[in-house]
Amino acid sequence: MGSKLALALAAGFFLTTAAGALADEPTLAEQVVAALNKVWGEHPGVRANHAKGVVLEGVYTPSPAGKTLSKAALFTAASVPVTVRFSDSSGAPNIPDGSAPANPHGMAVKFHLASGDDVDIVANSLPFFPVATGEEFRDLLLAIAGSRAGSAKPSPVEKFFAAHPAAVAAFGALHTPSSFAREVYNGVDSFVFVDAKGARTTFRFRIYPEGGPDYLSPADAAKLAPNGLVDEIGKRVATHEVKFTLQAQLAGPGDAVDDATKPYAADRKFVDLGTIAVQKKAAEDKSLLFLPLNLVEGVEPSKDPLIQLRNDAYAISYGKRLQ
Repeated sequence: MGSKLALALAAGFFLTTAAGALADEPTLAEQVVAALNKVWGEHPGVRANHAKGVVLEGVYTPSPAGKTLSKAALFTAASVPVTVRFSDSSGAPNIPDGSAPANPHGMAVKFHLASGDDVDIVANSLPFFPVATGEEFRDLLLAIAGSRAGSAKPSPVEKFFAAHPAAVAAFGALHTPSSFAREVYNGVDSFVFVDAKGARTTFRFRIYPEGGPDYLSPADAAKLAPNGLVDEIGKRVATHEVKFTLQAQLAGPGDAVDDATKPYAADRKFVDLGTIAVQKKAAEDKSLLFLPLNLVEGVEPSKDPLIQLRNDAYAISYGKRLQ
């Protein structure tokens, strides 16, 4: 899907669903965006989630392994320009980078193919997603929004966590990185590679930093300047490029490929798909849109319901911030 077409479809999706909401119940994606706004407040012109971020540019150089798994043009080019956005979690545009709510941090990558098509990967530092469905994600957000200081005990979010142990484990695994360049970013949803012969391989993306991950202690995270991570990555790329390895973890028998709360078995193989080199800072652009379903032939979505939900919610958020 070309970038212009992706933007047009996203804007069209927002206008269609907004018009439909006048007569009908809001869609699930609209409910999720509304719930995010209940948690973080409405901030015109910014994303409903991962509002604070920094945009950079670079290049992706594929390895030979990619084209053995997929016929996608992404893996046959000599190199591909990329746009990268690192971000803090939350819908608060001025959230301190070292605060707990700024986790999970995100890394979104847009690959600009020579054909004019784009491919997007939207990853974050969660090892797996806290919930399996869009309805559960909406309910989690509403529980957070309803659990303010002075809430009766157990609060709505405490009740939610008691009923969803995966959410406790997912959030409990988060740490503040010393740099956006030293975090592991996971594609928590499964996708499917299709090769030239039609063979299909289910996988999850992972973006692994050169030098491995490095995390701050809670005490050091609390001392981080409000824009510490955003400022640091800009200074870092001004002196040398920042490298990541794009990987695919291949699913095996028994893996729950359509449930983002369940990681694959620990011994599942990671295949190196090439290197992402982040080279320079670029201007933040509120029209920049990353969509999980912005794919090309050779990469397909699994039946994980969160993929479509995330895609629709991002499109709604995109339309709202352009108003």
